[in-house]
Amino acid sequence: MDDAEKQSSAVDATSTPSTQEGHEYSISTKTKMICLGLYFCMNLGLTLYNKAVLGKFNFPWLLTTFHTTSAALGCWSIMLIAPDQLKLSHVGRKEQWVLVAFSVLFTVNIAISNVSLAMVSVPFHQIVRSTTPVATILIYRWLGRNYGTMTYVSLIPIVAGVGLSTYGDYYATLLGASLTFLGVFLAALKTVATNKLLTGSLKLPALELLLRMSPLAAVQSLLWATATGEVSHFLDFIAEGNLSTSLIIALLGNGFLAFLLNVTSFQTNKLAGALTLSVCGNVKQILTVILGIVLFNVNIGPMNAAGMIVALGGAAWYSKVELDVKRAASRS
Repeated sequence: MDDAEKQSSAVDATSTPSTQEGHEYSISTKTKMICLGLYFCMNLGLTLYNKAVLGKFNFPWLLTTFHTTSAALGCWSIMLIAPDQLKLSHVGRKEQWVLVAFSVLFTVNIAISNVSLAMVSVPFHQIVRSTTPVATILIYRWLGRNYGTMTYVSLIPIVAGVGLSTYGDYYATLLGASLTFLGVFLAALKTVATNKLLTGSLKLPALELLLRMSPLAAVQSLLWATATGEVSHFLDFIAEGNLSTSLIIALLGNGFLAFLLNVTSFQTNKLAGALTLSVCGNVKQILTVILGIVLFNVNIGPMNAAGMIVALGGAAWYSKVELDVKRAASRS
């Protein structure tokens, strides 16, 4: 069917979850759990890796350029070494423009996030970004898809829990707040658009979508890096002898992990659905805080700790709701 995540009916909050039709409900739970586990570990790992790399290589746009270039090179390598695993399908002119628009969305999403973060406090940025699952649902409702009531309800503790866990000094300019909310919408739109390209009328394989998108995004990121002055600062960085062999090796490892994450992210989106991927992003925020406590001795208050418990409990509830829906779908 053209909408990979179309669901047939909503249910009352006190009733059994409805049977919800969609591509993700035809995938075995084991397969989805493996994909989600890999995506989660790689996402969290790359977040920490990026934090370490940016400490010595403070060029975020050039790092994004390197990530997308690594994705393109990785896909090309697979196409050369194992051509049966990656074959380009015929894409019409209209679809080509759709892919160009998708690459622009990918780049603009990063740009808005970076720009808004400079105008607001980190706690404000995190609490607003935690509403991405809500934005995802609103986009799907606009596209004509309705979820069961229990799915909506299970998102409340996830979003509220992340808000409590990141509670702190909130500061935002009007422009910064506006851009942060715009960033949430763009992030949700990117996730939904990815799912549509993978499961809609095009039904592109994850590797092919990554191959077609990443070179365009790499060029756009490089142009942005040039416009913001990063390229000239990077040339000074090289001239000063700061680009050491160890840093180059660290960057190569970072790029390889980014390639693996992109492949896993696209495949997980296809198999588990855009909303589940957004929920997974919220859980990652919680575990990032927990790792910060363990690795960097970050201090948190009782409210933050309570928020983490609430969010993780909400994620478990959401997982149960999705499992119940899958079981109902398999019986129908």
